[in-house]
Amino acid sequence: MDTTQRTDQQRSADRRRRELLEAADRVVLRDGPGASMNAIAAEAGITKPILYRHFGDKGGLYAALAKRHTDALLDSLRAALDAPADRRERVEATLDTYLSAIEARPQVYRFLMHPAEGAPSEQGFDVGKHSAPLLRRMGEELAQVIEERLDLGPGSQQLARVWGHGIVGMMHAAGDWWLGERPCSREELVRSLADLLWGRLAAAGDKVGSPGF
Repeated sequence: MDTTQRTDQQRSADRRRRELLEAADRVVLRDGPGASMNAIAAEAGITKPILYRHFGDKGGLYAALAKRHTDALLDSLRAALDAPADRRERVEATLDTYLSAIEARPQVYRFLMHPAEGAPSEQGFDVGKHSAPLLRRMGEELAQVIEERLDLGPGSQQLARVWGHGIVGMMHAAGDWWLGERPCSREELVRSLADLLWGRLAAAGDKVGSPGF
């Protein structure tokens, strides 16, 4: 098989994988964490063994969906961090971007972060086991932004990681509670969380040559 044939086959496989992920997205939007491999295969117009051939099992499909949505969310968070505004406004915009994302697609959020309550689990799949790496990835990404942009003095790398993971943990826990109970508006939650973060963030200086935080 020549290089052109391999490239064409890879493009075809990539396109088919995207189509299957889009079908999975539609089912997740409808069924949330109860989305099953049977329902996703039916939505895609294929049999479940073919779905397994592409993703292995529900854990493989989950990982592919998680990367798809996490990549999109991280792109949005980076855009908020890079907005031409002062630091407090960028902090609030970043918090609001995360909360807006989970509010807009709560079924996707629940599929990624919570097992289906009362639903039979599919063999070999545990949502809780798979969701923690998503939060760790977001924490590391935010830590890198903080380290690149803020002058935190001695021990800056470690402090940036503490802050990155701490902020992501706060956003996740507060957002999870807020999405379930809706005790206040999104705007009120954003302001309150920004107030909590603001003390040391306000005092830190920007690194020379960085776009700022």
